[in-house]
Amino acid sequence: MKIKLVKVGKVKDKYLREGIDEYIKRISPHIDISFVELKEESILSPSDPYEIDKCKKLEGERILKEVKGDRYVIALDLNKKEYSSEEFSEYLYSKLEQYNSVTFVIGGSYGLSSEARDRADDSLSLSRFTFLHDMSALIFLEQVYRSYKIHNHEVYHK
Repeated sequence: MKIKLVKVGKVKDKYLREGIDEYIKRISPHIDISFVELKEESILSPSDPYEIDKCKKLEGERILKEVKGDRYVIALDLNKKEYSSEEFSEYLYSKLEQYNSVTFVIGGSYGLSSEARDRADDSLSLSRFTFLHDMSALIFLEQVYRSYKIHNHEVYHK
């Protein structure tokens, strides 16, 4: 079984990088996991809709190139279905059993391009809260680890 997390932007804060590395270390003995960080576009005028669209399009092209050939792609999207940890575990393992490999995508600061969103086979939300993108990666990886523990009926509290 393989999980790939694709995220637009490099993790900048040391404490988040350490957390992400810790959960990858915890997950990797059980699941083949990879974390891919793609270049994030800079915007001179964040209120300019044209620049935002251009940014999303360029980031979307990078995402599409990265997920090309991936069997099942799931976009993390603020406005989609939320799961409890138990529900997510059941969902994740059903997809892993069906496809053996699942790719999750976290878009850039302005979201996913319509092309990247259309490529996704499914979408889900981590929460109705808005998180920093780097923090979303950490939260997601913690939930993958928690899902493994739930799926294997193991105790995990922290």
